[in-house]
Amino acid sequence: MSTSEQAGDGLRAATADGVRTIWFDRPDQRNAMTLEMFRDYYAALVAADADPEVRAVVVTGTGDWFSAGADPEALAALLDERNRDLLAGEFGFPPHLPLTLGTPIVAAVNGGAAGLGLVHALYADVRFMAAEARLSTTFSRLGLVAEYGSAWLLPRLVGVGAALDLLVSGRKVDAAEAFRIGLVQRVLPREEVLAEAQAYAADLAQHCSPASMAVIRRQVFSGLETGAAEAAADAIRLMVESLAGADFGEALIGRAQGRAPRFAPRAGA
Repeated sequence: MSTSEQAGDGLRAATADGVRTIWFDRPDQRNAMTLEMFRDYYAALVAADADPEVRAVVVTGTGDWFSAGADPEALAALLDERNRDLLAGEFGFPPHLPLTLGTPIVAAVNGGAAGLGLVHALYADVRFMAAEARLSTTFSRLGLVAEYGSAWLLPRLVGVGAALDLLVSGRKVDAAEAFRIGLVQRVLPREEVLAEAQAYAADLAQHCSPASMAVIRRQVFSGLETGAAEAAADAIRLMVESLAGADFGEALIGRAQGRAPRFAPRAGA
């Protein structure tokens, strides 16, 4: 059983089977984000990461959109220099916050995602996309630059050429192209996207060590900035630590007994 509750400005959340689902919940505004909503979404991710009952997060949108990006009124307000200073200095979280957490994030892209909305999907570990959805960076069409680390993320997800195509043109990309270039990992009918993403996350929650997933995420993201020799040496050190850890022994016992492992919550969660 799960119960849905408000998780901040324009958000709601529910937890079931070790999975916390967070909805962008402004369907009448295509789930467009105010600065407060952006801040509260990151606060909700931090809260989920600190909750020992939560072992995976799914993020999705209410209605026909994942998120249309920044709220138009919020964008207009940025014409005022004082509001630009607020955006630059008082957001409260690093823009790349999702990469610093230990809990895996799955994006259920149920509908269109543009600009900042697409960035939030990019910061997920795995993306499930509705066949009917369209994606767009949009930044260049608004006279803006690649925001919130998207110029760092996209080349690492789809390669430099495809990333420049998406960022420079700001054109719409359909699900078939998004899957072909590796921008998303699953394409499904809209009505199946959230359930499939939640089932994937529930499988992580039931069968995967929270400590292992946290270390693996750190290995992947830090490895993007290190050489092969350094990454391999670090992997050996971490492997020795994991072989001595309780989760490895529990996994072997669970297999021998024909049951799912009973992994403890991640330390510090």
